[in-house]
Amino acid sequence: MKNYLKATALFFAFAVNAALPLFAQDSSSSKWGKDDTIGSANYLTPELARKAAGLVTEGKVYALGVPVGSKSPAVAPRKMAINVLMPGQYGGATLGSNEASYLDDMITGWLGIGTQIDGLAHAGRRGVFYNGNKASDFVTPEGVRKLGVEGIPPIVTRGILIDIAKHRGVARLEEGDIVTPKELEAAAKKQGVTIREGDVVIIHTGWISLLEKDPDRFMAGEPGIDRKGAEYLASKNVVAVGADTWGIDAVPFKDDTIFDAHVTLLFENGTYLLENLDTRMLAADEVYEFMFVLGQPRFEGAVQTIINPIAIK
Repeated sequence: MKNYLKATALFFAFAVNAALPLFAQDSSSSKWGKDDTIGSANYLTPELARKAAGLVTEGKVYALGVPVGSKSPAVAPRKMAINVLMPGQYGGATLGSNEASYLDDMITGWLGIGTQIDGLAHAGRRGVFYNGNKASDFVTPEGVRKLGVEGIPPIVTRGILIDIAKHRGVARLEEGDIVTPKELEAAAKKQGVTIREGDVVIIHTGWISLLEKDPDRFMAGEPGIDRKGAEYLASKNVVAVGADTWGIDAVPFKDDTIFDAHVTLLFENGTYLLENLDTRMLAADEVYEFMFVLGQPRFEGAVQTIINPIAIK
């Protein structure tokens, strides 16, 4: 419980920081123009999808999403529940002359739980989000009028895994460990891969190994990148940055900034974030280059959503 409270404090501190009034002009201008709403998804092309398909040599498919349920650890107060119903069939009743039966289900809870994509409306600075969109202009209790996840195009491109745990010679990095640009570059080079424009870059830290065995510790902190790492990856013109951690950023933070990698990637560069990726099998099989496929649920007005990305080798 103590660890979950720490995670809750981080979550609310981030939310308050992102919603601060505009004391100064603070915007992120998109390189794709003032009307752009999809950010780094602009790098996606049919040619990238075709080349990614060419990486498939074995046909082995890896599910990168973790199972999600009422007991899934998440940044508090996020929770979810699934309720299964049998409408009109209570007491053993059936439907029609063929005595049909069916089940229906309902989900209640948060979309930022389990494996998830952070859309461009998730993190900003001083109440301003990607491409200069002010919260006061597009955020409503019923959903965002811009930058919602329904507008993210299907992501089919080359994915690469950078195994930092293996590079360091450990099974798992420790909470607060920062993955540096130099380390990302060195590990990628050792694996024989180069980060290219339009890639999805996924970092394996080994932290995902705590998800089932010690969920309290898993949520209490994490290894990850900081602003420098985020700027390095954004400079490579990648579509998305993912990791086997719940928040991409190294936690606890080394200074008084809060989720600065989030702000750098989402707000300043329009680069999507993929969290809680199950990278264990990719790392075990030493699959460092693959076809990456994601078609996220298109919930209108949502700022993030649960996903199950696929890697194909």
